[in-house]
Amino acid sequence: MQFSEILGHSHIKKHLIYSADAGRIPHAQLFVGPEGSGVLPMAIAYAQYILCRNSNGENSGGSESCNLKFNNLSHPDLHFVYPVTTNDKLKKDAVSSLFLEDWRVFVKEQSYGNLFDWYQMIGVENKQGQIGVEESQEIVKALSLKAFEGGYKVMIMWMAEKMNIAASNKLLKLLEEPPNKTLFILIAEDEGQLLQTIRSRCQVIQFPPLSDDAIVQGLMQKGFTENESLKIAHQAQGNFNKALDLAYNDSEDLTFEKWFIMWVRTAFRAKGNKTSIHDLLQWSEQIATTGRETQKQFLQYCMEIFRQALLLNYKASQLVYSEISTEGFQLEKFAPFVHGNNILEIQQELQNAMYHVERNGNAKIIFTDLSIKLTRLLHKPQ
Repeated sequence: MQFSEILGHSHIKKHLIYSADAGRIPHAQLFVGPEGSGVLPMAIAYAQYILCRNSNGENSGGSESCNLKFNNLSHPDLHFVYPVTTNDKLKKDAVSSLFLEDWRVFVKEQSYGNLFDWYQMIGVENKQGQIGVEESQEIVKALSLKAFEGGYKVMIMWMAEKMNIAASNKLLKLLEEPPNKTLFILIAEDEGQLLQTIRSRCQVIQFPPLSDDAIVQGLMQKGFTENESLKIAHQAQGNFNKALDLAYNDSEDLTFEKWFIMWVRTAFRAKGNKTSIHDLLQWSEQIATTGRETQKQFLQYCMEIFRQALLLNYKASQLVYSEISTEGFQLEKFAPFVHGNNILEIQQELQNAMYHVERNGNAKIIFTDLSIKLTRLLHKPQ
């Protein structure tokens, strides 16, 4: 992957290139950035620059056969770890190497994709992926071998915050006493979920969200007009993955929007209305049939819409970027029902629901309880 293919982050590119040219390559680095900011493509480009002994600030001029291997993510000294779990094809002992073909397709087609996109790729339904202790054993085996091409071995761990405690402790030993010429690149969206002992052993590089200009440039390269790209970039808020979803009308947000509107309308009517209570129960049953990752994504979407409604209610419309496409529902008319006297409780209830979904609670009970509480909170006076 070429550095020139990666949107924005010119200062980080220069830093990585300069440190590699100078031979100052920390053995453990933690790349932290929000979804859609291009952290994974940057890590792959950096690994290619090092392994292929490229120069002049670009991934060329080194070993052409090495660069060709990177195009297919098939370099023998490049290793990947990412969250996995069992699915219809794999019933037990899920480790990253068993999903390598899916991973190569995912990186090629959705290099800015998120964890939800990856789980959909591998067919995860009602389960949650993780990086488990079996994975750490595979890491030890892979890095104990000599480098095939005599240089560095690079281990890229995507969504490192999904490591469980056992895997984290195993990795910690490797980070303390790394094999010679071994580079760990941990990628995380929320570094606070990593063990402090792991974070302290890594050089941390923070990736900001992409600028609107970078997203516009990326969309125009894909054939969209400047006006279309500007509108999408404003809605994407620095997330190129979301920008692509919006551009191709492939966003799960469209489904979430329908669920949200049905939910808040029914919850608003339900105060003292037995029929609407029955509708809320049916809605909860419908959401409960989806996978846990879908439920978590939906709750995140709800948090953001309530936040946008609050901003509208307090006349901060310049900060509002969400657009509702469903006819008959206007965020401006919904906004007065979200205010300082209920927003904290609403957000807390959504966070509690997400916490219980993550811990495999009964989804029907979780969403029924949340819906009944929302009925009361929407009618709370300002």
